[in-house]
Amino acid sequence: MYAVVEIGGQQWKVSPGMRLAVNRLPHEPGTEFTIQQALLVEKDGQLQIGTPYVRVNVQVRVEEHIRAPKVIVFKKKRRKGYKRKRGHRQAMTLVTIQSI
Repeated sequence: MYAVVEIGGQQWKVSPGMRLAVNRLPHEPGTEFTIQQALLVEKDGQLQIGTPYVRVNVQVRVEEHIRAPKVIVFKKKRRKGYKRKRGHRQAMTLVTIQSI
């Protein structure tokens, strides 16, 4: 059993018990919420494709808020003395799929 759901502006193929690191969600750690719309659901060998959504309840539990590894952004223009070094860490949320 699996489903394709939209979490935090991205589409994910999920199954029960799966852990994901998605873009930061506004929910507190330890809380559960339900996603009621999925793009695709496969259950008992039957495939349901939404136009655009399938009505299904996907139970999600927020584990913790984390930050992704640092990405270095370096800009340089040769022979001009122009150099800029910046770092970025994306805010992420660890979630666990409880049930579909």
